[in-house]
Amino acid sequence: MCLAIPGKVIEIYEENGLTMGKIDYSGSQSTACLAYVPEAKTGQYVVVHAGFAISIMDEEEAQKVFEAWDEVTDAAREQGYNVTNEPLAEKNKRRS
Repeated sequence: MCLAIPGKVIEIYEENGLTMGKIDYSGSQSTACLAYVPEAKTGQYVVVHAGFAISIMDEEEAQKVFEAWDEVTDAAREQGYNVTNEPLAEKNKRRS
């Protein structure tokens, strides 16, 4: 099974001839190759799989993904699973 997750592009830079981005995944940051989405801009959401951004997603769609993930992890937690998906920054803000 493959999993791709949305993240917000917070910085774009070149590394070894490739366009790279610093990506914010609701509070956790990592890097991803942006070569497959050269039109990506800072502030946009991209879907990242295995270190490569594979598509651009608008913010509304990204929020829907985060909400769906929250539902899954909440259900798992209710069933007694130890779920450590925090920090989902938006979820934490909604709980405040």
